[in-house]
Amino acid sequence: MRRRTFLTAAASLTAAGCTSSGGSAGRGGSHLTYGVWDVAQLPAMRKAADAFERSRPGVSVDVQLTPNGTYWTKLRTACTGGSAPDVFWMNGPNFGLYADAGQLLPLETEGPDAVLDPAAFPADLVSLYRWRNVQYGAPKDFDTVALWFNKELFDRAGADHPNADWTWQDLIEGAERVTDRRRDVYGIAAPVWAQENYYDSIAQAGGYVISEDRTTSGYSDPRTVEGLRLWTDLIHRYQAAPTLQQLTDTDPTQMFQAGRVAMIQDASYDAAAYWKDPQFRAKVGVVPLPRGRRRATVIHGLGNVVYARTPHPELARDFVRFLSGEPASLLQARHGTAIPAHQGTQQPWTEAMPRFDLKVFLDAVDYAVPYPTSANTAAWGHKEQQILARAWSGDESVEAAADRLAEAMNLLLDQERS
Repeated sequence: MRRRTFLTAAASLTAAGCTSSGGSAGRGGSHLTYGVWDVAQLPAMRKAADAFERSRPGVSVDVQLTPNGTYWTKLRTACTGGSAPDVFWMNGPNFGLYADAGQLLPLETEGPDAVLDPAAFPADLVSLYRWRNVQYGAPKDFDTVALWFNKELFDRAGADHPNADWTWQDLIEGAERVTDRRRDVYGIAAPVWAQENYYDSIAQAGGYVISEDRTTSGYSDPRTVEGLRLWTDLIHRYQAAPTLQQLTDTDPTQMFQAGRVAMIQDASYDAAAYWKDPQFRAKVGVVPLPRGRRRATVIHGLGNVVYARTPHPELARDFVRFLSGEPASLLQARHGTAIPAHQGTQQPWTEAMPRFDLKVFLDAVDYAVPYPTSANTAAWGHKEQQILARAWSGDESVEAAADRLAEAMNLLLDQERS
């Protein structure tokens, strides 16, 4: 599952008629629907639903899978039409849009009716699903980013493998050393990926994407530009990464798995894909991201939310409470592809793929920075992709693209406030 694609096109969501019947109307008071998008996690989600049913005699849960390519379009239509699932997955880029439109029910965090205990989860994940000081989502899982590398390609080039002490300079030198254009092999993939690439390097450089109060773009900051330039330099200055056109023609993870790039920054959610091929897994290693001015990675994670118009609000909250607990989190760790967010339940996930040093993803929580969001993250997220692609392709300087993006983003943030 790749969360890097999960941006809803800019659109409005209305909360009109929130007292009308919701997604479970006419199905009986003991039936819930649960909306998810990742087929790889479907077995784990069904096991969790089965466990909830066993603990609540007479209750049934229908886990509904909608492929990620259509999930957000269908959800937006269902929410405005009153037919959304009672409980469904949410992510950071889209959360503000749904919370601000009144499409989600608040979740208690204190007292006897508490749905989740914030202390049981990484603080950045809890705050990701809090809007105007109200909690609307319970963290389900999390992902951080690390540097994956092909040991065989480094050995063939006679180069030292990446390690936890690497800096940006080591990354550049390693990528140059392993690049072999005669064999169509590059040192690293440098796609226009936010979470896996430039959000991390921006933080490592000491820059920022959006101000803490979510009112101002950080793209005009010199250190933000420094974080962007790392990737364009790898492509154009050092010629150690494929061009944007090459990465458009072939998915970067496919190039990595095919041995055409020696390194790729990728999140924990792709570990299962790399593990799937026994021959490939033997060649692959993973280490923390290289350090810039500081060490940093973006942390993100999915949340479970309750539809505002569910006719079963207490039962839906009870289901989210169960999903957020330790037993369901351990089920996810053993049978899913994502790291459960509940503290102390992640070890089974690392043990499922013992050849990989997956502890680097857990350790990264200590130096992680929150995924940047606002009320309509998707609006300026699309601008990011469009404008930064011109810098990645070499059609525009990084400075010019960053300034233009800052201007466009600030305009969109102004529109959010109005």
